[in-house]
Amino acid sequence: MSYVSGFVPVIPLRNAVLFPGISMPLKVGREKSVQSLQKALANQKWIVLLTQKNPDINAEKVEDLPTIGTLCKIDSFKKEEDGSYSIFVTANQRIRVVKMQQSNGMFEALTEALDDISNIDGKTQEALLASLKQISFETLDLLGRHMRRVKEWISDIDDLSLLTNVCAAHADFSLKEKQDLLEMVDIKERALKILDLLQEQKERLKIQIGIRDKLTENINQSQRESILREQMRVIREQLGDEDSKSALENYEAKIKAANMPQEALDLATSQLRRLESMNSASPEYQIIRTHLDLMVGLPWDKSSEQQEIDLEAAERILNEDHFGMEKIKKRILQHLAVMKLRKSHQGSILLFVGPPGVGKTSLGKSIAKALGKKYVRAALGGVRDDAEIRGHRRTYIGALPGRIISGIKKAGENDPVFILDEIDKLSRSYNGDPASALLETLDPEQNSSFQDHYLDTPFDLSKVLFIATANTLETIPGPLLDRMEVIELSGYTMEEKKQIAKRHLWPKQLKEHGIEEAQLDITDEALTKVITDYTREAGVRELQRKIATICKFMSLRIVKAAGEKITVNLADLDEIFGAERFSYDMIESVLPAGVVTGLAWTPVGGDILFIETEEMPGNGQLLLTGQLGEVMQESTKIALSLLKARLPLFDPSIDFSKKEIHVHVPAGAIPKDGPSAGVTMLTSIASKLLKKPVSPKLAMTGEISLRGSVLPVGGIKEKVIAAHRAGVTEVILCKKNQKDLREVPEEIKKDMEFHFVDNVNDVLKIALDVELPNFMKRDLGNSAPFSPGAMN
Repeated sequence: MSYVSGFVPVIPLRNAVLFPGISMPLKVGREKSVQSLQKALANQKWIVLLTQKNPDINAEKVEDLPTIGTLCKIDSFKKEEDGSYSIFVTANQRIRVVKMQQSNGMFEALTEALDDISNIDGKTQEALLASLKQISFETLDLLGRHMRRVKEWISDIDDLSLLTNVCAAHADFSLKEKQDLLEMVDIKERALKILDLLQEQKERLKIQIGIRDKLTENINQSQRESILREQMRVIREQLGDEDSKSALENYEAKIKAANMPQEALDLATSQLRRLESMNSASPEYQIIRTHLDLMVGLPWDKSSEQQEIDLEAAERILNEDHFGMEKIKKRILQHLAVMKLRKSHQGSILLFVGPPGVGKTSLGKSIAKALGKKYVRAALGGVRDDAEIRGHRRTYIGALPGRIISGIKKAGENDPVFILDEIDKLSRSYNGDPASALLETLDPEQNSSFQDHYLDTPFDLSKVLFIATANTLETIPGPLLDRMEVIELSGYTMEEKKQIAKRHLWPKQLKEHGIEEAQLDITDEALTKVITDYTREAGVRELQRKIATICKFMSLRIVKAAGEKITVNLADLDEIFGAERFSYDMIESVLPAGVVTGLAWTPVGGDILFIETEEMPGNGQLLLTGQLGEVMQESTKIALSLLKARLPLFDPSIDFSKKEIHVHVPAGAIPKDGPSAGVTMLTSIASKLLKKPVSPKLAMTGEISLRGSVLPVGGIKEKVIAAHRAGVTEVILCKKNQKDLREVPEEIKKDMEFHFVDNVNDVLKIALDVELPNFMKRDLGNSAPFSPGAMN
């Protein structure tokens, strides 16, 4: 009895035969098949599956399809992006096509059911069921352990007809054999046929497994032969075969060509003789070869082309590569002039000290370029093992030469410009002190015979121009610092940063981002704002990153602009960077009594700060806030002691014993220290006590002593630049700091007035217009003349 009546859509199959009781996923992609599927889905989801007689062609005619197939139910379907369908069907019944027609290009069939014919008794059926299971298990065992679940499934089947369908569907039979089995309605005939086919498949699998095992055995044999050949090669080398002989001859030729000093030549020859008599399988064989490779690879007598130092060319290169830094470039040219007069580099060890990003390492590159020599750089930050400098002894596994010898080998010349970067960040541990190991390297009297532990023979470093860089001198050991000539690099002014950005950073970033100069520009106002409000550094490293951010942001606009030039202005910066990250303190239009503008130095340049003083009734105590360091606290106490001694002489009504004075420095989260705020502290306290405000356009810096002297301080250039940037027009400095103004750019000095003082009385006269008694003259006037007789 058929499940359906009338015509049912037909889908031709190319490479599959579906048996009753079996479920299978199918891919439907041909146009006619898709039409048939869609019609089936629109009705009751019944479909007839017929396997094509020829799978290599499309079924265009009724004659291309058999008359026996299966009636299937579509359990699920999914439409793919390419218009095809993935379906899952279950075969319900074997059918015969009674009539077939083509409608709108697709096949439809009128079918009748083909039921199984069972003309066997119970014992025969049990015997056939057991035989099919046994041969199925044997075949599955040959296929591997991954067929375990299939075996479990088959063992649970007790129906002979279903078992024949399962075996026929999953066995490795040809399409014709499967179609023949489908057309067999007699269960006994079908079972016997499957037994024959499974027996053939089992024998075929046994043969394939035998071939595979034999192939594996042959591969293992090939591996054994390869090992034996390697052993034979070693034996031939030991017997003086040509390959071994040529390698030794090659080393011998390289040793002769290297022109080593006698001590190094003796060591290399000794190592070569050991290599000749050594078994290549020995662990030490490769150690000696690596050592010889280093020795013959070092530039023992290979120097750069000896050329006269051209000071004009060197000056031109320094000016092209670095803007400003006139004092530094002058020092470098003087150093090169000495080298030109001496015709020797011996003793030439420089140390560039300055904040990050001011161009220390790039100055080394420029010097190498000016001298026409190779450039080598060794990063020493975080190095804590002296073996990094002097190498490991060859007795250790994985031993390597130190960074000095490795750098010289890499350069290929014995007189490169060698940069020892971040020398202030060397550390020490139980492995040794690398700073001490550098003493021999940087000592002109010793480095002509520098001995690396791995090389194990002296190497002449006297021709190398060593240049060290550091951010601070505080962490460099004294003996090491004593061997270098220190050149200090201060931070750039805002105008210098602006020029560096225009001449170097902006063109460089345009090139790196593939932008033409005619496509993108930036206004001076926008560039100034980037420098002042979005970066705070002594160098220009962060500024370069900000310019790169601008280029990235504007690249999309450039692409959309279709050739029009885009200019970055002030309005664009807020969109690119967001809110301003930094804001320099600016002077106020009016300052109350007790508030005075001071000048401070920071690692990223100068800045102004406000010293605030408040008085209240009390018992003479001094309260300090603002995270002040010990030195700064002591300066405040000295200022208060001076005022206690001198202000009552000017105004007797001031009674310190009945007042409590509170001194505060804003930005309380930032630690502050140093003696340079002494004059500012004194002026702030005096201003509050005398109720006299100080001009907001006046700033000051200087240390004070207990006798009222104003002492010189450092960082004058950075402090004056910060004062100018903040709108200060008058600055009070120690008279001994007058010489430091030579480093301040003229465009800043012409806008400012400088007062140079010796003692605190001069400070208070300028700041508060207060005349205090001169203690020095008063004390000398009251003292009796000295007489030798008074000693008796």
